[in-house]
Amino acid sequence: WIGTDRFDIGATLPQGGLPTQVADMMQTLLEERFQMKFHREKKEFPVYALVVAKGGFLMKEAAPLPEKADARAPQEFTGAGSNQGISMNLGPGSSFTFSNNKFEAKRINMPNLAGTLERFLDRPVVDMTDAKESYDFSIDVTPEDYRAMLIRSAVLAGVILPPEALRVLEGASSPGSLFDGLEKLGLRLEARKA
Repeated sequence: WIGTDRFDIGATLPQGGLPTQVADMMQTLLEERFQMKFHREKKEFPVYALVVAKGGFLMKEAAPLPEKADARAPQEFTGAGSNQGISMNLGPGSSFTFSNNKFEAKRINMPNLAGTLERFLDRPVVDMTDAKESYDFSIDVTPEDYRAMLIRSAVLAGVILPPEALRVLEGASSPGSLFDGLEKLGLRLEARKA
């Protein structure tokens, strides 16, 4: 059932709650409402490590948030996707769009970039850059990579696709144009175990 049944979950972050607490709160919600139990254990898996390339960052650092921005204020996270592309609002001015053979990010930090990239790849992405800043950038991808990345993100989101769409992923290698684009920004994805 976990791969086929779908649920709408409504929850409100309590007054004074922080976005960093959402994962723990979601775990508690799932335990209470669905009687799901969790345990943690360490195992090594194939991942991509997001690292700084030898030449260092080549991206434009995003302008700082206005002084009046309150980090504790409620934040809105929204997203939309279709066969025309994907757009996500990641909170305080941070966003990305993936459409028209282009990946564009505004005010994105490296942990969010790693989490965003794993939507399009065949394994998790772990941020190992130690960067604290946010950046604006754009990466062009080939039409073939764009199509495969959209299909992979749909599959990972639980969208049921026709077999002919899934065949695009059979034997598909990593999206080379994305990897090349990251290199031009001073970043690299390295296949590792972590």
